Amino acid sequence: MNQGLPLGQEYINNLNKSIRINQLKHSLSTTENLRSLLLISRYPSRFIPFAFLSMAFFHFPLFLNRKLKFYKLMGSGRNGTFDIMPDFNQWAIMVFFEADKYPEKDINHLSKLMLGKFILGWWKFFKADTRFFLLEPYAGHGTWDGQSFVDPKNKIADPEGKIAVLTRATIRLSRLQHFWKAVPKTADQLEANKGFVYSVGIGEIPFIKQATFSVWESIEDMKAFAYKKMAHQDVIRRTRKESWYSEEMFLRFKIIRENEAL
Repeated sequence: MNQGLPLGQEYINNLNKSIRINQLKHSLSTTENLRSLLLISRYPSRFIPFAFLSMAFFHFPLFLNRKLKFYKLMGSGRNGTFDIMPDFNQWAIMVFFEADKYPEKDINHLSKLMLGKFILGWWKFFKADTRFFLLEPYAGHGTWDGQSFVDPKNKIADPEGKIAVLTRATIRLSRLQHFWKAVPKTADQLEANKGFVYSVGIGEIPFIKQATFSVWESIEDMKAFAYKKMAHQDVIRRTRKESWYSEEMFLRFKIIRENEAL
């Protein structure tokens, strides 16, 4: 036992370590034919304390679910992107599973399989409005806790119509100030960009492990923002030159289903 930690804190640290090992153990054998469910839940303000509790309680059914290859429980930032101010009403779950084993598109059935009755019942009891996206990763680079989700050898054409993008990073402590100073410039451009549909800022650890999930009318619209906007390009150049991130990932998704209430 670590004598420098209270018993409760040591238990939490060990649980977090076990969860990460479990995630990697389930997922290392598969980097293709995956699907993902992203669920964004918004609680009434009077139930915010129970939203916080859910981030602890939800680990157990997800940890024990052998159908999942990988999962994350995350908080949310305000204004639909990276934001230093948290939105305590809004929380997120993202899970990955094998598409070949679970090819169905019925969101209610998939949610029961991947999340379980406890999580769905919790949302219903605390009147959380939940928005969902059923996704299929098809291109990208980088890792999330050491795990990749697409095989770079598989070259898949961009789909017609709407696409989704997840950009996430673990920010080095020495670069936090640089990162958070640069965020407002790119965030302000996001919603004003042609073809922008929706975005949400999510993250595992406040300030340090951050992600933005965004939806675009087309791949061309997304590329116009990502590669042609000067503020965004400047941030990309600085992240590489100054090594802001200890880990990063960029994923493109086909959108299979979205927006239906659970």
